[in-house]
Amino acid sequence: MNASAEESTENIPMVQLVTFKLAEERYGINVMQVQEVLPVGEITPVPGSPAYVLGIINLRGNVVTIFDARNHFGLPGVEVSPASRILIIESDRQIVGMLVDSVAEVVELGEDEITPAPNLGNAESSRYIRGVATLEGELLVVVDLNNLLTDDEWKEVAKV
Repeated sequence: MNASAEESTENIPMVQLVTFKLAEERYGINVMQVQEVLPVGEITPVPGSPAYVLGIINLRGNVVTIFDARNHFGLPGVEVSPASRILIIESDRQIVGMLVDSVAEVVELGEDEITPAPNLGNAESSRYIRGVATLEGELLVVVDLNNLLTDDEWKEVAKV
């Protein structure tokens, strides 16, 4: 590799993503926003909460609201399996838990490998998609955690 090509790759910002699956599709969230990954334990339902909110858990003395990523992404529900996990994530608004089908790995991508999300014709679903990348021949949807919920949804989750 010549010096100019080496310099150009060194200047590309890198991002690490925690990858997870929902309905056989692969998604990624910035690793800096994932506090931890938990096996699914007991989730206490909260009457009157929105349909996408599964309930709350006690995480070392802190109450954390858990929402169902499948429900929120408009995917059909499935039974919790041994591979299911709760991602404890921190947006710029608060800490919440997100139930996913499975967590795969942490990957590192150059920012230039993430292309803007295509126009899906649905602003509702595309608001939380930061972009897409190809990883090992599969499409990886990069999620913008700060836009995952609307302002009203963040307020609802905070009330739970």
